[in-house]
Amino acid sequence: MALIAKQAGGSFIPCPAGLHHAVCVDVVDLGDLKVNYGGKEKIQHKVRLVWQTDELMPDGKPYIVQKRYTLSLNEKATLRKDLESWRSKAFTVDELNGFDLELLLCVNCQLNVIQETRDGSTYGNVTSIVPPPKGVQKLVSHGYLRVKDRTDKPEDDDQRITDDDVPF
Repeated sequence: MALIAKQAGGSFIPCPAGLHHAVCVDVVDLGDLKVNYGGKEKIQHKVRLVWQTDELMPDGKPYIVQKRYTLSLNEKATLRKDLESWRSKAFTVDELNGFDLELLLCVNCQLNVIQETRDGSTYGNVTSIVPPPKGVQKLVSHGYLRVKDRTDKPEDDDQRITDDDVPF
């Protein structure tokens, strides 16, 4: 059977620019990828964090935003900077020796999103992550199925965990 790829018209609607209350809905291991860094091609282990926002698209579904990172907690790594900003605290020595990114699932935050246009398409890019405002009702995932769990079975919404269950 043929596998046909086409240039498709985009139905993707980017998240609007601004500060959004969001919940982490996925941590995706992208594996080793070739990247161009400083004019040199390198292999780096990459991950993608995915969030749902409290703002809804015209079809009533929450906007989804994501950001790709090198899987590193080096002091210069964007992942470390974003997570320390999100947590409002620096990593401990023990955490720097191994931090489970799955702990981010179901944790709320605020995302600052800017829109950027590349190659005729507009994207909503996460530029910063901070803790959620105090006293705001916590968001839970609605209708999102993690990449690693995608099969023919529907998501079991009754099995969700909340921020209170996560030792973040």
